[in-house]
Amino acid sequence: MKGMRFAFLCKEKPEKNGKKIAIIGAGPAGLSAAGYLVCHGYDVHIYDKLPEPGGLMLFGIPEFRIPIYRVRKGYEELKNIFEVTFYPKTKVISSKKEEEGDEFVENFVEFEELVKEYDAVLIATGTWESTIPKIEGVELDGVYPALDYLFKIKSAKLGHVSWEEVPKIDGKSVVVVGAGHTAVDAAMESLLLGAERVYLVYRRTINEAPAGAYEINLLKQRGVRWLELATPVRIIGEYGKVKAIELQKCKLGEPDESGRRRPIPIEGSNFQIDVDMVVFAVGQKATPPFNEDIGIAVDKKGRIVVDSRHMTSREGVFAAGDVVIGPSKVGRAVLDGLVAAESMHMWLSGR
Repeated sequence: MKGMRFAFLCKEKPEKNGKKIAIIGAGPAGLSAAGYLVCHGYDVHIYDKLPEPGGLMLFGIPEFRIPIYRVRKGYEELKNIFEVTFYPKTKVISSKKEEEGDEFVENFVEFEELVKEYDAVLIATGTWESTIPKIEGVELDGVYPALDYLFKIKSAKLGHVSWEEVPKIDGKSVVVVGAGHTAVDAAMESLLLGAERVYLVYRRTINEAPAGAYEINLLKQRGVRWLELATPVRIIGEYGKVKAIELQKCKLGEPDESGRRRPIPIEGSNFQIDVDMVVFAVGQKATPPFNEDIGIAVDKKGRIVVDSRHMTSREGVFAAGDVVIGPSKVGRAVLDGLVAAESMHMWLSGR
């Protein structure tokens, strides 16, 4: 069984060139960058808050998309053959802040320490902050961000937590809000774990769904109930737990800044569905390893700003993957990590 090959530029470990690089984040961008850099003789150290490498590729994407063994074989090759040093359960910070996926963190390392200790630093920390709409009832027991929902399920499948710590889905009625790949994954996992009914709610139509009509239709064939042109307005609870969700029908207006037609709520069209769980898959935000001014520019969405070399506004500090480009597919993050690694090599070589 073949695993992912991150160090595909070389078959064996080359002689070291005497320079050390720190990579913050062991997701697809960080691992692909590491594979490029070790093939050019760099001593690579990867810091990651999770108990094993892979990032959201391993802890957020269901195994029916990316098999667990493929990711594990890939990083084991980096570790055992190319001698990449991994620091799991270690969060790099400039000041402490909590994010999703922090449950396993045991050690903290100051960002400035890495800048001083290494010849170059690559930030590849991804998007670990979920967006949840500010509506009534989001604090109820049974409401989850999709990232946290999938993270708990995958952590149990990987053997890092017991199934007692995972939301009880069997026999429940689940509504997933959103129509991207994360929403599709959350709906499918709910089905596979025995949910009695699964609804997928989207404020536009199947034609605008980010996951694509093909993915949505596959879910419909599996029994997921697709509700388009609807948006949540409140979650109704009883004794602190989710009892129902109230939705409002929408119509499509003129295109917005995304180029898609804007959903417009229809007054007086509210309706309710009895559900036990509500999962919001409506977006994730970039999570750089700092939340204060340390000389690295970010844009209005919190993504790290880089130049054509993938260097940040701080000399010798680079960034790649979703923390730069926003939530993306694995392939795009891998490519971004490779491009950043090549730029790091050029910079460290004085070219």
